[in-house]
Amino acid sequence: MTLRPKLDDDQVMTDTTSLSQLKQAALDRARAGDWNGAADTLHTVLAQSPNDLGSLLLLGDVSHSGGNIQAASDGYRAALALAGQMPNLPATVQAGLRRAQTRLADYASDYAARLDGLIPPTERSARFNQSLDILLGRQPVYLQEPRRYYFPGLPQIQFYDTAQFDWVQDMEDRTPDIQAELRTVLAEDQASFRPYIERGAGHLGGQDHHLLDNTDWSAFYLWKDGQKIEANCARCPITTAALERVPLDFADGKCPSVLFSVLKPGAHIPPHNGMVNTRLICHLPLIVPGPAWLRVGSETHHWQEGRMVIFDDTIEHEAKNEADETRIVLLFDVWRPELSEQERREVATLLGAIDSFSES
Repeated sequence: MTLRPKLDDDQVMTDTTSLSQLKQAALDRARAGDWNGAADTLHTVLAQSPNDLGSLLLLGDVSHSGGNIQAASDGYRAALALAGQMPNLPATVQAGLRRAQTRLADYASDYAARLDGLIPPTERSARFNQSLDILLGRQPVYLQEPRRYYFPGLPQIQFYDTAQFDWVQDMEDRTPDIQAELRTVLAEDQASFRPYIERGAGHLGGQDHHLLDNTDWSAFYLWKDGQKIEANCARCPITTAALERVPLDFADGKCPSVLFSVLKPGAHIPPHNGMVNTRLICHLPLIVPGPAWLRVGSETHHWQEGRMVIFDDTIEHEAKNEADETRIVLLFDVWRPELSEQERREVATLLGAIDSFSES
């Protein structure tokens, strides 16, 4: 009888060695504390049988024990991905998968703590802090996703610094007078406030069906879709005059819209994206009786009376009035400052033509 030589830890595994022998050798090496040897043997197993769930879990375990966190993470993630396609797994395997999940969470927490410790939060710039949150998976990447027209090459900014706009201070200074005009309209003619989303108007449509024809979110328009509402402007001459210095994004039949935007108590505007990314949306808060907020992408802003807010509405955004009374802002849209005068003329011509062609 011919005796087969016994495989030892230093022998190279050949193609004639069975998978079961290889796996047993990996276990033996792991039990002996030879973590690198066990991992090398498991890589040989997985090269021949990449969907061997037990070997993936063991590779994660021996890499963890050997201090190779990256390799352990790779093994555990591969095992968890594979297990998602395999129902009715044995209890021992399920226990291994739970261990993998726990360790991956621990790795992520340790990694985040190390990176967070590099620069104290109070010393970070806002954009760097946001980049770190994205890197660590604490927030998703939010980008412009206009529903109708995308203009390339524009920066992805959620909320703009209002100090960049030379007309903002004048608008803020006029807040008391604009508030007075608003209160007069509210006292005399609340029927003039129409639902912001009306059937057939084409604003948010089916995205926010519960607000369709619903006065929980309503509007009193000074301009609507590029058309000046003369009677309403005549009732608000100070507001109308204040807007003369503002670079409203005029495009025939499309822009701008200027309105007193009303959110009743508890009203929630669900996440959605605006139509075109060549404009920015501005809010001048006029009545803010309590907690009320606007989220744009990963940032949440709480309105303050008389403090302008400027944001890109083609980045996912939502709003809610959590106060017990109505919140009202003056809402209007302006050209993005990055567009040249030529580009503004071109976009205005295009948007006007799109509407004309759609109606023909």
